[in-house]
Amino acid sequence: MKRGFLEKLLERIQRVAPGELQGYLEELAREKGFLETIFNAIFEGVIVTDSEGKILYLNRAVCTFFGIQEESSTGRPIGEVIPGLEAAVSLATETANRELEVFYPQHRFLNYYIVPLVGEANDKRAPKLEGHGIILCGIILRDITETRRTTQAAIESERFSAVTLLAAGVAHEIGNPLNSLDIHMQLMSRRIKKLPARARTELEKSISVARHEVARLDQIVTQFLRAIRPQPLKLSLENINRLIESSIAFLQIEIANRDVLVELELDRSLPGLHVDGDQIKQAFYNIIRNSVQAMKTGGILRVRTKADESHVFVIFSDTGPGIPMDNMARIFEPYFTTKESGSGLGLMIVQRVMQAHGGEVGIESTEGKGVTVVLRFPQSIRPVRFLTAQSEKR
Repeated sequence: MKRGFLEKLLERIQRVAPGELQGYLEELAREKGFLETIFNAIFEGVIVTDSEGKILYLNRAVCTFFGIQEESSTGRPIGEVIPGLEAAVSLATETANRELEVFYPQHRFLNYYIVPLVGEANDKRAPKLEGHGIILCGIILRDITETRRTTQAAIESERFSAVTLLAAGVAHEIGNPLNSLDIHMQLMSRRIKKLPARARTELEKSISVARHEVARLDQIVTQFLRAIRPQPLKLSLENINRLIESSIAFLQIEIANRDVLVELELDRSLPGLHVDGDQIKQAFYNIIRNSVQAMKTGGILRVRTKADESHVFVIFSDTGPGIPMDNMARIFEPYFTTKESGSGLGLMIVQRVMQAHGGEVGIESTEGKGVTVVLRFPQSIRPVRFLTAQSEKR
């Protein structure tokens, strides 16, 4: 290891006059301040530990990434300050590259690599680690959150393109035959009226079942088309409470068949919203149907509305079994469903409807207790957004 200015100064300390010593110390202070300014200005996090894994130095970026303080962290084992990194540091006999997910103070993805700093074998002042001569360990952290999000967006775009192609094929190959089947069954229903009552009853039952299945398939095709071809918004001033009541009335038979109790807590002072009433009701249908089906027989569905200065909230809470944590990250994916007869498009449609209105959808789940879906509507739709200076330059 190349000998630095400080090492040379220590060797000559006995021969340095008091006046010269002050000048040397001032030079060291300037160099230290210069280096600290540089390390605190960079976006990458930098941590240096000794051979025992204790933190010797960390810059401002590290403190931001992990929500820690430099003063209270320096001198402590890295595992106490940042749990999980101690094992990587203890095994750092060669350069290692890993990724790390951080949940506090902000959700981030970090890429970090560890660089062992090796001293000279004959350097008696440097503490050794298992004979390797390692005296320090450097950890460089880089925030890759935006990169991960960009990659995920690209994956979602490709997935959506695949959905589009598949749904277009389904609509073409299935839609027309279904219409033909329905027409012919209507003709059959008219003709069997001439048959004896006993034979007519059996055939009417079979035709009714067949028409019901045709209608179900037609609904699946319609969901495909709505998922991939969102219709232009037909905005009008709507009362959200009335849209909720209309949606519940439309599904009342299904709700009653499941013996589900619906409790409404609607804020009658809500402002009117300029929305597409039909699309909003379609989103409500999907949420209500998911909740009712999840609760099997019995249960309570609570629907609440409220508002603040800028948004209107619609909150659906059920007493079903909840969504397993492993599935929470996939609930908006097309075709993902845990139901035997589900299409996996319901929540995807809800999300697209809310995005078209400039709103958001959030889902909270507690296994064994139920699911809460929160729809957040802006009180005024903003079809434009201001670009940052960086975006304008692109």
